[in-house]
Amino acid sequence: MTATKAPRPRILATRRMMPDVEQRLSQVFSATLNPEDLPMSRGEIISQAADHDGLLLTSFDKLGPDFIGELPASIRIIATHSVGHDHLNIPLARSRGIAVTNTPGVLTDATADIAMLLMLGAARGASWGDRMVRQDQWGETTLIAPMGYDVSGRSLGILGMGRIGKAVARRAIGFGMTLHYHSRNPVSVHDSCGARYHRRFEDMLPHCHFLSINCASSSETRGMVNAAALDRLPDGAIVVNAARGDIVDDDDLIAALKSGKLAAAGLDVFRNEPQIDPRYRQLENVFLLPHVGSATPATRSAMGHKCIDNLEAFFRGDRPGDLLTGE
Repeated sequence: MTATKAPRPRILATRRMMPDVEQRLSQVFSATLNPEDLPMSRGEIISQAADHDGLLLTSFDKLGPDFIGELPASIRIIATHSVGHDHLNIPLARSRGIAVTNTPGVLTDATADIAMLLMLGAARGASWGDRMVRQDQWGETTLIAPMGYDVSGRSLGILGMGRIGKAVARRAIGFGMTLHYHSRNPVSVHDSCGARYHRRFEDMLPHCHFLSINCASSSETRGMVNAAALDRLPDGAIVVNAARGDIVDDDDLIAALKSGKLAAAGLDVFRNEPQIDPRYRQLENVFLLPHVGSATPATRSAMGHKCIDNLEAFFRGDRPGDLLTGE
């Protein structure tokens, strides 16, 4: 007598992923893919989740704080294709018994590279320099204009010395920068590349020609980079953000850029992206990127496979390696 093979778990993927990831997902699970990569609304995701066992979401999905509470009872796990999980209500998921996993580690280097690009682009005028050449505005060269600002040999303050913060520190050492950092707890001298630890964020700021934001978004960090923080930076400092947009108060950052308190800023992340504050587009001293910290083929592929690893572990009864809802 032939044993009946158990049906494969049903997974809904809300966005298109790398081909190798989609191929594996379809081989391992009964997968509903999004081949046109059309953004799904909150209501569409909830509706389509009705006959699925798990969701593979992204940080780009617009979900809202009550999303998990409205999911059908069939959903047992959510794998988010991101390190950040501020788009998901983790306590609500835990109360409903829904596992949530993320993808730490595999995007560290790509995001740290972007943080350095933001520093260099903001300091050396990459936005206006590119525009001058493309729009045929490159006039006669002079010795006094246009000019940017030095990066090498300057001081860098890192807000958040996790995996990405440590990777930024390693890169900054190559530019001869003096390093400072603030995080919840100090890390080893080796991991910090010898950076000076500041227990209080405000105590670090006067030492920072550059401030790199690399912490997670949380109730403690949202709005942390505000007027009071910016006022403590040296005049002419440069702020870069490759973490989450809501860590920065837009009104206060824009005011500091307009007043000259800050020389420049480099931003890869924003509140309400892609509908960013339109005032940023009018500022010459801001280097803007469209949230591309993890946007390399190798990194996005690794993130997708990490999602599948977590899903596979869960459905065979093991604890996923990147479980966010565990005790």
